Amino acid sequence: MSKRKIERRTFLKGAASSAGLILAGCSESDPPTYGNILRMADNLTYKTHRLLLPEQSLAREYDFKDISSSPAIGTTNPADPDKSIYSEEQGPIFERHLKNNFADWRITVAGSVMQPGSFSLADLKRLPSRTQITRHVCEEGWSAISQWTGVPLHHVLAAVGLQPGARYVQYRAYDDWADCIDMYDALHPQTILAYGMNGRDLPLSHGAPVRLRVERQLGYKSMKFLRSIVVLDEFDDGGEFGNIQNGWSWYAGI
Repeated sequence: MSKRKIERRTFLKGAASSAGLILAGCSESDPPTYGNILRMADNLTYKTHRLLLPEQSLAREYDFKDISSSPAIGTTNPADPDKSIYSEEQGPIFERHLKNNFADWRITVAGSVMQPGSFSLADLKRLPSRTQITRHVCEEGWSAISQWTGVPLHHVLAAVGLQPGARYVQYRAYDDWADCIDMYDALHPQTILAYGMNGRDLPLSHGAPVRLRVERQLGYKSMKFLRSIVVLDEFDDGGEFGNIQNGWSWYAGI
């Protein structure tokens, strides 16, 4: 028998064993599926990625010359009541921040942390920054390369301190949409709170003053117009305005 056939047989046995471990590892603390078979597949994909790719590999980074035009989709101004996605509570608050050039804007960080806190734009800019040129892969089938500058999320989490049971990070925007990532992605060096794009301040249409960048997942996980972060012991993507209940995958790893 050739070495290639032996290696293939070994791989298949290992894959079968891994699948069994993944399925056996399902628990009540896993993200809910609401009986949707596609959401069940999300959890299987997630566990497979974490099992087979344990190291925090970086998404590919590009040169400045590779930057391309990036369309602004979804919410482009949470203060606009004529848009289909508008929060009657948060829209006026965002409008006041916008008129004040975000001088009074703060993002709150609470939940399973040692010391809940809030950070102004100036506070974030005082923390260590990272600039990366990466490809935004949209779930609609297009992609674009942009430069992003911001503070790695792990610096913000370190500032408030994580409780021992912390496993997930939920984030919410001014249009009330919410999402959630696991601590692996939250602590990834390329996961940043971005306040700059292509060498300038983050434009309004792309999520000013701060948006999340999760480079190892599809673009919709990189939420715009952030207003709060909550560290969780168990998964919660935000209920009515969370991705799972609106038909989206909670994990969209690429």
